[in-house]
Formats: sequence, structure tokens, C-alpha cells
Amino acid sequence: MTVTLNAYNVVAARCAAEYLEMYETIEKGNLIYKIDVFLNSSIFRSWKDSIIVLQTTKSLLPWSEELKVVSHCLDSIASKASIDTSKVEWSYTYNRKKIASENGNSPQWNDARKPQMVPKDWWVEDLCELPIDLYKRVIVTIKTKGRVSGDVIGEALNAYTLRRLPGFSKGVNQNIDFVKYRSLVETIVWLLPTEKGVVSCSFLLRLLRAAIFLDCGETERNELMRRIAQQLPEATMNDLLIRAPPGEATVYDVDMVQNLVEEFVTHSSQTEPVDRIPGE
Repeated sequence: MTVTLNAYNVVAARCAAEYLEMYETIEKGNLIYKIDVFLNSSIFRSWKDSIIVLQTTKSLLPWSEELKVVSHCLDSIASKASIDTSKVEWSYTYNRKKIASENGNSPQWNDARKPQMVPKDWWVEDLCELPIDLYKRVIVTIKTKGRVSGDVIGEALNAYTLRRLPGFSKGVNQNIDFVKYRSLVETIVWLLPTEKGVVSCSFLLRLLRAAIFLDCGETERNELMRRIAQQLPEATMNDLLIRAPPGEATVYDVDMVQNLVEEFVTHSSQTEPVDRIPGE
């Protein structure tokens, strides 16, 4: 019987070979060796195959973790996401916005010999296919490499939340798994870049709305309020219309907005330079 290895079955085959102890010491060119060669020479060199394989590892834990398939996938994906965009030569999904070279005025558009520019966030959409636990590990690995800017990380988190949290752009859906999506929002907050202003105030306020609705922890809500207060001048009136908890006298959470304003005033007073008295 001939079995063709691919991104969907290679992890299962590798785990089975390990279980059956199909090592080189038993027979030269045994299955473990052949699968490892296939992984290193094909799978981990492919952007989309690395993502597919990472997804399949979840059902094969702890074997896939112990055999370092997970860590190799994480490194492969993070390394490719961190590469100079001029070296990106593989296909990827990018539907969110048009890049500069598509406007018809760019010389790259008119010169067939020149490749189109690859956007900095070319990798964002493909990673939206990952469940939140694997997504978290990928983003942490990308951050660790230190070659992707905070604004691109922020764009990735925004895209992921829009894709994975039902109704995030207009208000979280009432009929959802609260435990699952509470964990998602708390993880996104934890992954937010530390730099100020790399994610929009609008995105932070939508996260805060979701955090309140899903009854996320106080730590996450306080962190969001702190970040929002630093960028409050960016907020629009619609952004600040946060619904009050059930049973409140008002439709919208006035106290929350007041707290944000107070936090903003406190932050501004702490960061504004103190005028020096002439002659000091």
C-alpha cells in the first residue's frame, strides 16, 4: 500500500512512526527518517503548509509537542512573517485593502517586469485560520524575533478579532459561547503591543465593549481603559457609546466614559512637561 504524505496527514504519520519505533537504528531509511526529511525539505519551507500542519498538531498532543513538530511550525511561520517583504515569494491571502501598486498610477503597475509590492501585513489573514491558543503562540514567537513592528502586530490582532469574534464590528452577538470568547478577548488584550498608538482607539473601545459584555477579568478591562485613556482624543462619539449593564437607569454606560475621561486627564497631567520658571 502506498501512502502519499501531505500537510494534512504528515503529523499523524510521524506520531505513528514514533509509536512503532521505526528508527534508523532498526532499519536504515526507516519511516521516521523519511518523514523528518519530508517535513524539513518541504513542509517547513512552505508558508501555507506550515499553517496547516500546525492546525493538525492540536488533535495529536502531546506527541506533536514532544516530537517538536509544534515548535518547528511556530518557528517556520514566525520566520516567514518576519522576513523582509522583498523576499516573500510564496502565495498568501490578502483581501482587506488594496496595496499602493494596485492604484494604476504606480510604475510597478505598468511595468510587467517588476513585481508588485508586498504589504507589511501580508501574513495577517492566513493566521486568522488558527484557533486562539495556537494563534497566541505564533504571535508570541513573531514578537520574540523582534522584526515585526507593533502596528503590524496590532493590525493582525484587529483582523483576527474581526474574523473570530461574532459581531465584533457592530456589537458582540448575544448567542455565543461566553467562556470561549471571553478567553479570546482576554488573550487579544494580553497580546496587544506595548507601544502607545499602534492600535486604534476605536479597536480598543470595541475590545472594551466586548470585555464588558463577556465579563472579562478586571485586569483586562483596566488595561484597556488605561490604553484608551492615552488615546482618548482619537475616539468618536459612536466609539464611546458603550451600553450600560442590564438594570442601569441609562442606556449607555456614562460612568465608564467618565472614568475614561478622568483617566485621560490624569495621564495628561502626568505626561505634560512642567513649565520652568525663568532664571532657574
